Amino acid sequence: MKRAAVLFADICGSTKLYQTLGDSNARTVVDACLTLLHTVVERYKGRVVKSMGDEIMCVFDTADNGLLAASDMQSLVNERRPGRHPVKIHCGLHYGMVLLEDTDVFGDTVNIAAYLTAVAAEEQILTTEATEVQLSDSLKACVRPVFRSVLKGNTDESTVFQVLWRKDNTNLTDVNLSLQRVIPGDTGSLVLRHGEESVRIDQKKPEALVGRGRECDLVVADKFSSRQHLTMRLLRTHFYLIDHSINGTFVTRDTGEEVHVLRGELLLDGSGVIVLGHTLGDKPEHVIHYDRDRRSMYRVDS
Repeated sequence: MKRAAVLFADICGSTKLYQTLGDSNARTVVDACLTLLHTVVERYKGRVVKSMGDEIMCVFDTADNGLLAASDMQSLVNERRPGRHPVKIHCGLHYGMVLLEDTDVFGDTVNIAAYLTAVAAEEQILTTEATEVQLSDSLKACVRPVFRSVLKGNTDESTVFQVLWRKDNTNLTDVNLSLQRVIPGDTGSLVLRHGEESVRIDQKKPEALVGRGRECDLVVADKFSSRQHLTMRLLRTHFYLIDHSINGTFVTRDTGEEVHVLRGELLLDGSGVIVLGHTLGDKPEHVIHYDRDRRSMYRVDS
């Protein structure tokens, strides 16, 4: 175990990038951006732990170096347009205890940094109160409090800070101090169970298709089920059920309330039961149970 600053840098909108430019050109842009990010990590004496598609995870010995690296990444990507395309990134940074295993890094510090990356907007760097207290006095002036949140491994709310990396901050949105700006915490991933089969929706697998078709992640062989009946999707910290079917989807929450979703979407929380094409009162043969896995939805363990 040791203390370290964990930084994630993620390219925004990479799916749209591939759809717009095509696989080959988009890959060129992504690779150029990641190469640029790697050079920044080296400049601030950090180490790239792993690359995950369009995202890198890296570690630094000090909070200062982590913040300076994140700021330099944003500045250089903004200025240089890697791959000759206007790419944008978002970053999450947290300083704390990490578990080292060979060349990999694990623990709540990693999960929190990944969570902050997910909730950060494009061109934004978010960091934590625990990181802010470790910064040198000169760099404390480069962060401002913007949110409150309950971070993984904690029971109390703490402050989330925005890193002010631009040289000119005249266009920065003012923070309304009279508002309670509490952002959703990382309350765990969502698990769907149908018989002996299960699907876990989290940062690694943010979307799952459910229906009668063999191509689905969860196959439900019910005559009232459409071939591609519904999609379960993770958007930042929320899970949505999106119905595509003929007969609709019936969701019974753990409160006992049943909701019929037809060509619409429903925010899922807690636990409950999903039935494709008919109600739970029909005593269907095929029932999907959904509930939260309390492990981090943003954990990085492979």
